[in-house]
Amino acid sequence: MPDNSELSHIALLESILFVASGPVSTSRLGKVLDISPARVRSLLGELAQSYVKGGLRLQWMGQSVQLTSAPEASIVIERFLGLEVTTRLSQAALEVLAIIAYMQPITRPSIDQIRGVNSDGALRTLLSKGLIEERGRMDTPGRPILYGTTSEFLQHFGLSIINNLPALADEEE
Repeated sequence: MPDNSELSHIALLESILFVASGPVSTSRLGKVLDISPARVRSLLGELAQSYVKGGLRLQWMGQSVQLTSAPEASIVIERFLGLEVTTRLSQAALEVLAIIAYMQPITRPSIDQIRGVNSDGALRTLLSKGLIEERGRMDTPGRPILYGTTSEFLQHFGLSIINNLPALADEEE
């Protein structure tokens, strides 16, 4: 087995994230490297800084992280992969997505109440595109489904974490 003692923890973290098929928890990374999750987060911060002007980014989902391409590279990547121009979301789907992004986890009845119309079609569209997911059920009669955004949502909109969403405008504005 090759000796990895010549690689730094940052290089090993980068290698793991490169081969991971999705987000990896900091606790799992810490176990693999035999370091604390706090140390992992510190090293990931350094790694993220090294990517600031490069083509890669670290994308966070709670306590898990994933290596992704920079959002600014999306057009070139789509061209390289031969992807069709992505379909645009309808106004209804965008409204529902914004409500979920800012208020997650949230139920369909709550979304419908905010919008004043049924949101079933928009929810189906967002689920099929992988922008939202079921996050469990509310512990109330009928046990409505709770919805939240996905890592694909963050990647699509070029966000590292959900807290990077722009602040909502005040009602007075």
